[in-house]
Amino acid sequence: MADRPYISVQHLKTYFDVTRSLFEKRQIVKAVDDVSLDIWPGETLGLVGESGCGKSSLGRTIVMINKPTAGRILVQGEDVTALRGEALKRFRRDVQMIFQDPYASLNPRMTVGEIIREPMDIHRISEPEARDARVVELLRIVGLKPDHIRRYPHEFSGGQRQRISIARTLALNPRFIICDEPISALDVSIQAQIINLLKNVQREMGIAYLFIAHDIGMVKHISDRIGVMYLGHLVELGTSDDVYFKPLHPYTRALLSAIPIPDPVAGKARRRMMLEGELPTPLNPPPGCPFRQRCPQASPRCGETMPELREIGGHWVACHNVEG
Repeated sequence: MADRPYISVQHLKTYFDVTRSLFEKRQIVKAVDDVSLDIWPGETLGLVGESGCGKSSLGRTIVMINKPTAGRILVQGEDVTALRGEALKRFRRDVQMIFQDPYASLNPRMTVGEIIREPMDIHRISEPEARDARVVELLRIVGLKPDHIRRYPHEFSGGQRQRISIARTLALNPRFIICDEPISALDVSIQAQIINLLKNVQREMGIAYLFIAHDIGMVKHISDRIGVMYLGHLVELGTSDDVYFKPLHPYTRALLSAIPIPDPVAGKARRRMMLEGELPTPLNPPPGCPFRQRCPQASPRCGETMPELREIGGHWVACHNVEG
């Protein structure tokens, strides 16, 4: 194993000012609020949570699409949060992103060959003839045919378009890829194909992934470790087996109880953990634990102080009521 993580996120915050006028009280959305985590070379860290919990905002901040409000992002020990210009361009050769909607992320006026080749043209990777050969190779890697090179995105299915997106992401030989819900817009049968493709690419190229998704069952399948986010905070982090089979945080247990079971008899016998109460807003959230208004085991202390992420036997959790 490497002696240090490839990506180290330290107390990262991403806030958005959504104040509509000078005469209105300042409104701040705390999309990512003091998140710290490490991602090691060649591993997959899955990130799950409800819509609006800050998963995608965290991913977009790591790749420097969003500007961090506070905290640091270290890549192999180097702080990249202040990079600009050519230095930022060089950083993005090694850190890439696969977006959720494969159609919206592809230029409809460019052919597949032009789309995949564009990153190599921008970064001036190899000679022009070698770039064309690399495009054909990437199409083969993602399971597409060489004659697809002259077609346009609208001529492909959703799964094929996502394969094109993956090929474009691999064009620069990145060492870390953020997969921002790359399968949520695809049919279930196609989802498994894309997951297997990502695993094969990781095995061959040693790439590290941050895999963002809603489906904790699918995340369990692809991830080495799983992090759970709620309202901008990381509330649980551990190996995929620990989080899936031995969850500590009540929010994680609620997510797991919502996974459909194909057996109707077993599904009927299972007790679903129903969350009550209103989902707090990330717009100036209340003090204390962000989950306390929906938590079945909340105590007075939960409304007074924010629980810190602490380690319990190699398993990290942010909850006052979990005993170490």
